[in-house]
Amino acid sequence: MSHSMDIFAPKSDRALDEVAAELLRLDPDGVRWASVIRRTYDMIYNGQETGRYRWDQLMKTEKTHFGTLMEINAQREFEFEGGDATDYRISGHQVDAKWSQTSGSWMLPPEVFGELALVVTGSDAESVWSLGLIRITAEVRKESTNRDKKSQLNALGRDSVQWIWKDAPLRPNVLLQLPRDVVDDIFDSRFGTQRTHRLFRAAVDMIVHRNIVATVSRQLDHQKRVRYNGGSRSVLAPEGYLILSGLYHRQLAEDLGVPVPRQDEYVSVRVVPSEDNTGALIGGRRWRQARPDETSREPAPRIDEPKDKEEA
Repeated sequence: MSHSMDIFAPKSDRALDEVAAELLRLDPDGVRWASVIRRTYDMIYNGQETGRYRWDQLMKTEKTHFGTLMEINAQREFEFEGGDATDYRISGHQVDAKWSQTSGSWMLPPEVFGELALVVTGSDAESVWSLGLIRITAEVRKESTNRDKKSQLNALGRDSVQWIWKDAPLRPNVLLQLPRDVVDDIFDSRFGTQRTHRLFRAAVDMIVHRNIVATVSRQLDHQKRVRYNGGSRSVLAPEGYLILSGLYHRQLAEDLGVPVPRQDEYVSVRVVPSEDNTGALIGGRRWRQARPDETSREPAPRIDEPKDKEEA
């Protein structure tokens, strides 16, 4: 994950420089901040309970609550000190965290005037997020117009944000990457097991986070819906599908040339026997990824699946 090196204000602001340096020290690649934002989206959707997976399904109050939840998740992740009137104290400086789904639209209360704001934005649909710093002076903010005297950045302010990470990658939400009619079809069954099977058929060669499985299945034992003994692995095997877990099957994913899942992710792949020595060795035979127009002539081979783990 890359970050912008142009993080220092045109006008010297030692406090901003020190806070930026500390943020980069704590998280050189932005991986931890990306995790905070991904976790906040997943918590707000609450997919296992609600089946929701996108921003426009949220109520207005939930959208408003996103920023508060992100601040709490960041506090848990980085253990920042609490500020006086602001959210945090970082490197001894007051810093207030602000989220807006739309870049530039952060709401700035009077207590942040004169202080540093850590401004964050992102798009789950585009799988990106950004984080920057700016000192909230009178010259970078609009005149307060609403009842509680909150303000927003003006054009100069929006141009003056010192981005530490800009459009950095967010772990993808596969339900936002698939066509909407495909996702509607996945959710069309009243049975969680059927919805899970449809998900892994539709999302072939795509990363599927375990939270997505929970959202689709809407069941407490959602990871069991993936496994053999009636789960998607056994139901989809006759159609040639393997469902690989990042906990146990990373090497298989590499050998088959599909995206390699992390520990809490899956990837489904349709396979056929390999006539040459390419692909993955499974059960004494070579298998390769099937082409989209290729019919699976044999069931997918069985892969190892530890029985004593929650995830497989």
